[in-house]
Amino acid sequence: MATKKNLMANTEHVKLLGFWASPFSLRVEWALKLKGVDYEYIEEDIFNKSSQLLELNPVHKLVPVFVHGEKVIAESFVILEYIDETWKQCPLMPQDPHERAMTRFWTKFAEEKILFGAWKSMCSLGEEKEKAAKLTVDAVEKIEEELKGKRFFGGESIGYLDIAVGWMSYWLPIWEEVGSMKILDPLQFPALTSWMKNFLEHPVIKENLPPRDKMIIYFQKRSQELSSRPRG
Repeated sequence: MATKKNLMANTEHVKLLGFWASPFSLRVEWALKLKGVDYEYIEEDIFNKSSQLLELNPVHKLVPVFVHGEKVIAESFVILEYIDETWKQCPLMPQDPHERAMTRFWTKFAEEKILFGAWKSMCSLGEEKEKAAKLTVDAVEKIEEELKGKRFFGGESIGYLDIAVGWMSYWLPIWEEVGSMKILDPLQFPALTSWMKNFLEHPVIKENLPPRDKMIIYFQKRSQELSSRPRG
C-alpha cells in the first residue's frame, strides 16, 4: 500500500541539471530511468555556468544537481542514494547492511583509484602518464576479483555499484583511445569485459549514452588543454 510520503514523492516535480559528457550526470539519469521516474533535464554549460546552477549548488558549483520539489541535492552518489530511498521500485542498493557497506566501499574505491587515475593518465604525458595508468590497472584488478562469477555487481540485475562504475563500460575505452593508453585488457580482465557488454546491452543504458564520435572530439580537446598546462 502506498504511503502518503510515497504518493507525495511521485507527484513532486523532479529536475536534473547535468552535462551531456559527464559520467556523473549520466549515472543519475540511468537511475531515474531504471526506476521509471519522470524528470525535467536541463543541460548546463560547465564552462559558462548558469545563475541557476550557482544558486542551487553554491558549495561546489558543479553538475549534477538534483531538485525534487523544494529539495536540492548535489553529488552524484548522494543523489543516487536519495533516489533509491525515495522511489522504492527497482531497488539499487542491497538490503543486507554488510552488502550495502561493501557497495559503498567499492564505489568509493573505483571513483578514487580508477576514474581519477584513468583521467590523470589521459591528461598527462610521459612518466606521469605511465605511472597513473599502472596504478589504474592495479586498481582494476581488484574490481575484476569482486566481479568474478557475476553477471552484474548487483547480481542478475543492475544495481547501485553497476551504475556507479558504469562509466567504465563507455567512457574508459574512449579515454584509452584519446590518451593512447591501455587499461582494460580483455585477456587480463575477462569478467569486466563481459560485464561491460552486459551493461551496455541493457535497454536503459543503451538508449542513454552520448554520441561516441562527439565524446572523442570533446575529450581530445580537454586532454590537450590539461596536458599543456604548466605543472608546478
